[in-house]
Amino acid sequence: MKINNILFIYFALVINLLFAQEKHTIKIVNQQQQAIADANVSSFDEQFHTVSNNDGIIQIPVNKLNQLFTISKIGFQELIITININDKHIILDSSTTILDEVQINDTKKNNLLDNQYLKNVEDMSIFAAKKTDLIFLEKLNVNLARNSGRQIFAKIAGLNIWESDASGLQLDVATRGLEPTRSSNFNIRQNGYDISADALGYPDAYYLPPAEAVEKIEIVRGASGLQYGTQFGGMINFKLKQATTTKPYHINLQQTVGSYGFSNTFVGFDGTHKKLSYYSFYQFRRGNSFRPNSLFKAHNYYTHLKYQINEKASIGAEYSGMNYLAQMPGGLTDAQFNDNPNQSNRTRNWFAINWNLLNIEFRYKFNNKLSLLSNTFALFAGRDAIGNLSNIQQNDQLNTPRNLLSDQYKNIGNETRLMYKYNTTATKSFVLLLGARIYRGHTSKKQDDANAGNDATFEFLSDSLISGSDFKFPSTNIALFGEQLFTLNRFSFTPGFRYEYIQTTAKGFYKDRYVFNDIVLRDSTIDESRTKGRHIFLLGLGLSYKLLTTLEMYANLSQNYRAINFNDIRANIPGLRVNPNLKDEKGYSFDFGLRGTYKNILNYNIGTFCMIYNDRISEINKKDTLTLIAYRYRTNVAKSRALGVDIAVEIDFLKFKNQENKFGLKWYNNFAYLNAQYIKSEETAIVGNSVEYAPDFIYRTGLTFSYESFTIGANVAYVSQQFTDATNATQATPNAIAGLVPAYYNIDINTSYTYKWFTFKVSGNNITNNKYFTRRAAGYPGPGIIPAEAMSWYGTLIFNW
Repeated sequence: MKINNILFIYFALVINLLFAQEKHTIKIVNQQQQAIADANVSSFDEQFHTVSNNDGIIQIPVNKLNQLFTISKIGFQELIITININDKHIILDSSTTILDEVQINDTKKNNLLDNQYLKNVEDMSIFAAKKTDLIFLEKLNVNLARNSGRQIFAKIAGLNIWESDASGLQLDVATRGLEPTRSSNFNIRQNGYDISADALGYPDAYYLPPAEAVEKIEIVRGASGLQYGTQFGGMINFKLKQATTTKPYHINLQQTVGSYGFSNTFVGFDGTHKKLSYYSFYQFRRGNSFRPNSLFKAHNYYTHLKYQINEKASIGAEYSGMNYLAQMPGGLTDAQFNDNPNQSNRTRNWFAINWNLLNIEFRYKFNNKLSLLSNTFALFAGRDAIGNLSNIQQNDQLNTPRNLLSDQYKNIGNETRLMYKYNTTATKSFVLLLGARIYRGHTSKKQDDANAGNDATFEFLSDSLISGSDFKFPSTNIALFGEQLFTLNRFSFTPGFRYEYIQTTAKGFYKDRYVFNDIVLRDSTIDESRTKGRHIFLLGLGLSYKLLTTLEMYANLSQNYRAINFNDIRANIPGLRVNPNLKDEKGYSFDFGLRGTYKNILNYNIGTFCMIYNDRISEINKKDTLTLIAYRYRTNVAKSRALGVDIAVEIDFLKFKNQENKFGLKWYNNFAYLNAQYIKSEETAIVGNSVEYAPDFIYRTGLTFSYESFTIGANVAYVSQQFTDATNATQATPNAIAGLVPAYYNIDINTSYTYKWFTFKVSGNNITNNKYFTRRAAGYPGPGIIPAEAMSWYGTLIFNW
């Protein structure tokens, strides 16, 4: 569309605005009843914003009343309040009050239901007309130390969550028929910057911040690619806690013990002194699993310093570190799982992570309209995995060489955002977001025969390659993106774009060696050097209409793109081969939904979606032409289509008559239906088949009763059966890599009691002790079936000073 046509539509809409509205006058004062000037007042839906005048007066259109507003001003505590026609004065408390800040925050959050979605504009991002979710972790009635993905994300409709990591050190989630492996189909961020191994070549999230340190989790699905990178799944951002502003120090101590020797110690420090604020934590976690040959110990540490240069500018620096060692019990065959899911026949499999993240954040507010945010981030990390990756039906022969995969990641990047808010009135609000990103990644990967011991000694047998591979994967990414939010009375539309230049390179060599019955059939060294550069241009559009003040209808359409994972091309896993000529994946996502609230008693979000995925990478079964042995072949299999419905509802029954009721009875339900199929492929046998790891139904529900500071609740989850390969094999293969994942359910319970600065929690996971599994692994942590955790119990003590 030509620019003059766009301008014509724009001005035509502006001319037709209705300016005349009845308004309600309110005065904002301090505790001494003195007027507060220049206080910012915004509705939670970002449809209204105003600033108090010198007399503390604001005027709110009558049709905007009876909804939540945020009122803030430097030197005063932010207030979240529902404003109605009877309100004449609003009192802001000074931030120098001696009241405990944690209790104040809890009071505000307890006035909100748990199931939220992101505001239209929030912290230098535009979320208008997108499928979003927001999780406040302090509000969850779960044991955060356990870091259980199925409990933390329980209220998010449509997430498929693998439960193959009993330690809770990694997160495996996906949606809409995408594979959950280390959440690689999401763009995973912490405080707005990348934390995965390599955002382009290897987007696996080996690092996960401790849940005790996370304030909230932001989730954007479908149309997130324009702002956050080209991932079909969307974006997950872990926002860590910030420093208290009311005192120079605050200490948070948490100690958890539980089944199978689990122990978790978490210590957090934060505070503010003049212009300097800080937040730091240390966590040590250790334990075993319900299966033999499994243990883990992990250290997490973090420090964030922020200096407020002046009212307009601030600079912050943060460092995140994690290292852990885990022994992996390996996978099981179907017969072994059915006989006893607690067994293990792998005694020499180990996994180690060393993760170091750095970030420097600079913020500058030019004026009330124009703001800038710049993040410069770097990653220095490594991953080592050693063990026996042969078919799981074969016993591990002691004193034989193991296989070692050793990776190193060195990445650096910068993402800068500029946001301009203009014409912000009661009836119209325009927000422009522009951004640029530059990223340089370097991954090195070596895989070969390793020492024959039993312990976690990550050493190769020889400096020269025996039967593995040695590759370097440098990558470069330059991106420009922008979105424009036009809000015109009840209607808003948000066009956006993203331009990307991507260059990926693979340099190295591998051994093509095959031994059969002690006879070497193939043994050669193959050198490779490939570079691929491409220019990508993506477009998107979001539309929203306010049917009522608290009821919104939204829709968006966005193109998606996912670069191939060069780092996986040379993974020499027995039984798995990869097409060296993999192509990038392309497609688009469409969302349509209805979401709203009712007097902070009822929240709901009902949506439908369609995702078209071209050149989808998956695995099919083939036979070696020389040996006739079957193997799995990873290639661009087909074009797939995913259609579905997500429904999330939360209600507090006991607040219908009295919202100040000390009792609460919250009930949440989320339901997802998914139809994901291969619709076009050269492999005609799979056309019409279901996409792997795409369950037809996911249902989660939970009930929580509370009285003042006591809560008790239960969560129930049901996931229907899933296929694990494109052929939709129902009979398991001998190595247990392909076959069905049967339907399963689990039940968790949690209790919590708080008295002043002390909190005590007890939780039980899988209290019916169901025997089930959520994945079949082709490599680590298998291969084979990875059983989900058996029944376990945990207790936590929390102290706040």
